[in-house]
Amino acid sequence: MKTFEVAVIGGGLAGMIAAIALARGGRNVALVAPSAPKEDRRTTALMDQSIRFLDRLALWEKLRPAAAPLTSMRIVDGTDRLLRAPTTTFRAAEVGLDAFGYNFPNKALIDILEEAAAGEGNITRFTDMAESIEISAETVSITLAGGETLSADFAVGADGRGSKLRETSGITVRNWSYPQSAMVLNFTHSLPHQNISTEFHTKHGPFTQVPLSGSRSSLVWVQDPAEAASRSELPLAELGSLVEARMQSMLGKVDVEEGVQVWPLSGMMAHRFGKGRIALIGEAAHVFPPIGAQGLNLSLRDIMALADILCDRAELPVPADAGESFDRRRRADIMTRTASVDILNRSLLSDFLPVQMLRAAGLHILSAIPPLRNIVMREGIEPGRGFRDIPDALREKLKRKKA
Repeated sequence: MKTFEVAVIGGGLAGMIAAIALARGGRNVALVAPSAPKEDRRTTALMDQSIRFLDRLALWEKLRPAAAPLTSMRIVDGTDRLLRAPTTTFRAAEVGLDAFGYNFPNKALIDILEEAAAGEGNITRFTDMAESIEISAETVSITLAGGETLSADFAVGADGRGSKLRETSGITVRNWSYPQSAMVLNFTHSLPHQNISTEFHTKHGPFTQVPLSGSRSSLVWVQDPAEAASRSELPLAELGSLVEARMQSMLGKVDVEEGVQVWPLSGMMAHRFGKGRIALIGEAAHVFPPIGAQGLNLSLRDIMALADILCDRAELPVPADAGESFDRRRRADIMTRTASVDILNRSLLSDFLPVQMLRAAGLHILSAIPPLRNIVMREGIEPGRGFRDIPDALREKLKRKKA
């Protein structure tokens, strides 16, 4: 039986990055995952904190040429309700950044991660699926579909919503659904996007355009499931005209690319994120709608916390209670982000007048009060950062008054 310090189960973006981070942190890692699909047409936006983490892993410079910076984020109330919020623009320069983050095709990152994992001496790749898992107080044993067995001092579940590691460990989940589907597509346009991401709030959910390199953008269009299914069957030229109209032609003529996908929206959160010798990251731990560019960013914060716990003293054996440490470390962030995305999404669906008033008032306040807008922007980039910066901002303001 082959033995390792850590086994990472799952080869999506979160699993691959976790394996690389833990290996470069000094742990001997087994990566249990088939090769990632090569035709992933989706895109991902990573915020500044996540980009800095990729940079520490020596991955960012390779990804940068395929990425488009997000220098501004604009929210437009696209509803026809009585109480409409003002258009609000958040600019990265207001918080001293060149960009809030960067948007890139998933395939570009997958290719870079595959190359990095293959060249990492501390990673052994197993392309068979995990057939069965046994967890004890001392070790985690994994039997692969091909019959091979390996053991590890600690296992990381990055194996998605139906996680076998989570199921084996007895960790239960809470599931919920939304009366919405997300249409995901990429398109070219005749006018430059100027690195501005625009999110239209509609009565069925957000319609979010995010820049890609060149004259291209990605789109996540949350809508009624029946309408999403119907629109996905339209000829691409007709769908492009519809997207252009929804965007008020702000990017000129739109041409939708092949590969339109529709996903029903739902959410899931594990009741625990780790215990004993296991931890759950990514969609094995939390799933929520593609709103506010939070999904992979939250997963990368899982990985950062896990690397801190497992690699702080990499010369020592993995602590038997590392899973409990991880659960305590991640609980507040995961629960807060899941709740905030859920509340935002449900507020767009609600016809209850007080809810509409609160949403509109909130955007009015953010638009009118720059210091508060700055706090919200910093919190969106890195949890806790906005509130940590309040004392510094107050001191700076007092200095300016005295001068």
